[in-house]
Amino acid sequence: MEFNPEELDQKAIYKLITGAIIPRPIGWISTISEEGIPNLAPFSFFNVIGDDPPHVMFSTAHGNQHKKDTLNNALATGQFVVNMVTEEIVEAMNATAQSVHSDIDEFELAGLTPLPSVKIKPPRVKESPITFECEVVHHYSLENHKYGGATMVVGRIVMFHFDEAVLLEDHKINLDVYRPVSRLAGANYSKLGELFAVKRG
Repeated sequence: MEFNPEELDQKAIYKLITGAIIPRPIGWISTISEEGIPNLAPFSFFNVIGDDPPHVMFSTAHGNQHKKDTLNNALATGQFVVNMVTEEIVEAMNATAQSVHSDIDEFELAGLTPLPSVKIKPPRVKESPITFECEVVHHYSLENHKYGGATMVVGRIVMFHFDEAVLLEDHKINLDVYRPVSRLAGANYSKLGELFAVKRG
C-alpha cells in the first residue's frame, strides 16, 4: 500500500513512523528551569549526530500547541543531560514519561538520585551508567505543521560519564553489563537480543 502523508491524520502518521523505524534509542533528558526546578523526561526521537566534535539530538512534539518543559528549559538555559536507559531503570524511566506540572521534580517522582554535573547545571541520573553533559548549539522547529509540530534540539557533548562496569579495554562498551533498552511502538520496548556481525568489504 502507499500512503500520502498529506492525506493522513497525525495519529496514523505517528503509528506508521514509530512502528516502522525501530528500535529507537531513548534519550532520557534532564534539564533544569531558570527557577532551579529539575526536569526529567524520555524521548525516543533521539540519536547521535557525529563524533567530531560529539553531538546528539532529540526532538519533542508540541502536543496541543504546548511545548514541553524539557524544550523550554533546554532553550532557556542552553544545557541538558542525556541519561541512557537500561533494563534496570526502565520502570523509573517510564514513570517520568507522564505529564505533570512544571513544578514537579521527576527525580523525586521516580525515586531517582540526582548527581551534580561537572560543566553544566542540570543534574545527571545516578542510576544511569552512561550520561552525557550537553550544551545546546542549534534548534529547529518543523514548519507547515497541522497539529503542533515538533522541535529538534542539537547539543554538543561537553562531558562523558561512564560507569567503569560498562567499559572494556580501548574504550569499548561491555554490552552484557550495559543492557540498554530501546523504544518500539505503543507500550513496547526491546532488549538487545541476538547479536551478529557483518564485516565491511
